[in-house]
Amino acid sequence: MADHPPATGPQVAGLLLAAGAGRRFGGPKALAELDGEPLVRRALRTLTAAGCTPIRVVLGAAADQVRPLLPDPEAAVFAEDWQTGMGASLRAGLTALTESDGPVAALVHLVDLPWVGPEILARVMAEATPRTIARAAYDGTPGHPVLLGRHWWPEIVQSARGDRGARDWLATREDLNLIECADLGSGRDVDRPADLPSPPPH
Repeated sequence: MADHPPATGPQVAGLLLAAGAGRRFGGPKALAELDGEPLVRRALRTLTAAGCTPIRVVLGAAADQVRPLLPDPEAAVFAEDWQTGMGASLRAGLTALTESDGPVAALVHLVDLPWVGPEILARVMAEATPRTIARAAYDGTPGHPVLLGRHWWPEIVQSARGDRGARDWLATREDLNLIECADLGSGRDVDRPADLPSPPPH
């Protein structure tokens, strides 16, 4: 995952939140597999295919198991207080991205969305400016990914708390742009192991 800008358009960083313990799921979702591929690698592949650069992966639970799965271990960011919820991951990730001068925005993606493909990410990324606030919607329902213009990163870092991430901050924004993506795929997440198809018998 080289840190270089895509061939066209503004540079957009990819921020993958993969720190959760997956208590209801029965273990960290980052380690769960779909078609023999860990969800964390699938999500990284999607961010790379969409043209995100640089890409940072926020780790927490089972970090020592997840980090070796990353094609570029240097992309890992450890959220010291990951147990307090998604807000901690978002703060750690955006803080790490401020060290990169190029990106005008960050595309926030979640590790448990294996059916959100690069076409969806690219459609949302097309709106990128330093002041963009946008997110994918599926049949009108807000979902992920979320695009956060660089101008807003400090404000979001200050406000992101608990397990709601940037949800409360986004709820106050009249300039939030919902980008319909249901024609490109499903925004549903993996909540239980049963949500993942069983591997075929050998």
